[in-house]
Amino acid sequence: MNATSINLDFLKELGIQERNPAFSTGRTFATLDNSRETRKIFSPTDGQLIAEVEMSTQEDLEHIIKVSQEAFESWKVLPAPKRGEIVRQIGEALRKYKDPLGKLVTYEMGKIYQEGLGEVQEMIDICDFAVGQSRQLYGLEMKSERQDHRMFEQWHPLGLVGIISAFNFPVAVWSWNSMIAAIGGNVCVWKPSEKTPLTAIACQHILQEVLEANDLPEGIFSYIIGDAEIGASMSHDSRFPLISATGSTRMGKKVGAAVGARLGKSLLELGGNNALIITENADLEMAVRATVFGAVGTCGQRCTSTRRLIVHDKVYDQVKDRLLKIYPSLSIGNPLDESKLVGPLIDEDAVTAFKAALEKAKSEGGNVLIGGESFTDEGLSNNYVTPAIVEAQNHFEIVQEETFAPILYLIKYSGEVENAIAIQNDVKQGLSSAVFTNHLLESEAFLSSAGSDCGIANINIGTSGAEIGGAFGGEKETGGGRESGSDSWKAYMRRQTNTINYGRVLPLAQGIKFDI
Repeated sequence: MNATSINLDFLKELGIQERNPAFSTGRTFATLDNSRETRKIFSPTDGQLIAEVEMSTQEDLEHIIKVSQEAFESWKVLPAPKRGEIVRQIGEALRKYKDPLGKLVTYEMGKIYQEGLGEVQEMIDICDFAVGQSRQLYGLEMKSERQDHRMFEQWHPLGLVGIISAFNFPVAVWSWNSMIAAIGGNVCVWKPSEKTPLTAIACQHILQEVLEANDLPEGIFSYIIGDAEIGASMSHDSRFPLISATGSTRMGKKVGAAVGARLGKSLLELGGNNALIITENADLEMAVRATVFGAVGTCGQRCTSTRRLIVHDKVYDQVKDRLLKIYPSLSIGNPLDESKLVGPLIDEDAVTAFKAALEKAKSEGGNVLIGGESFTDEGLSNNYVTPAIVEAQNHFEIVQEETFAPILYLIKYSGEVENAIAIQNDVKQGLSSAVFTNHLLESEAFLSSAGSDCGIANINIGTSGAEIGGAFGGEKETGGGRESGSDSWKAYMRRQTNTINYGRVLPLAQGIKFDI
């Protein structure tokens, strides 16, 4: 498959034009303006120009904030189940556009088509999840120590939620945040990655149909296309009670510091340096299959990608030999070709970082067993590489870092599973982790308080591929935030404790006497 054989009709189906507006407040889009700066968006798959987008200004952000504040006044008082009904309709609209949106995710970001479809399915799933939660925004009732008093808590919306998303999941992470925030009564302003803005524009076109059909005001769901300065402005602006940011640890520290300085709330989902442990008691074939998907899926550009493979010395050679047989058979190429399993890196800078990491690993004593080369073929961009496996030590500086590329560090351990867990935990990041074992005691050790220190800990499942029902996020330099399922809705709301005195006297708490 080359550039000339790709049918790009899905772009028009999703409202993507040669030139696209800088922002939208929901039902309308900014007027195209030739005086604006633009950014050209090239596909990492074939290097072709997809479209141009106009870039927003600080004045645009100010306009969006004001429109969003107005929308919040009516949206917050709409009963939560009715807000859930709007989200249900958004889920239905996404079902209608699943195929073209999945293709756009693939063409703009580079993940294989099955993963593009899977990302849109995540959006649909989170809509379904949010609809149910719109009737379950529960508070607790606590027993008061004072007679004839009732004490309880309830939850209220925060207001404007700023969402700063990354290129690797250009639409799913936005939906995790926005759909849950919306059923809670919040309004959302989305700054997508400047590397993948077209998927955001497409989502806004899909939303527009639902908002217009229900005669909802402007400003419930907005997007703004801009560079890092727009994201920084949102982070510093006290009119955003919450900023949810996904990306590198370096970026997250800046966002966290800016939001923290004004005592706002931040929800950070940052870098991962995820390890998969294979013990001597593992089903090796299952473990290897999970390892390969975790390491090369999305060309190693998932925050949950498997970076480190920690293998017991008794099965180390078996695992290594099996991986070295599989890696040469991985089909690399245009991700819209469904026979391919590995697509491109996002851009040439990522290729440079990939090769630099391998050189760094070699300089520290690592042994590149396979991969690490550029991959070229007719009609492809320069963003393709062959996934690499490197024998390494966990203490290597490069192993301690997260490289957003398909590099798998192979690390040997001996003795008990606790030794492997100690290696796994000995990094600054703490997102996802996994162990493959059929031994009950090893499983329980991994899940104990002395076990994995990550936000996600799996048994006989890989590090990558979380379901929306569970809260997603991690510890340490991963940021500590939680998105998506479970009770993550609480991050988008403020808790209020209420006490009602239905008696005829005024007793004080703790039995204090204060007679006047």
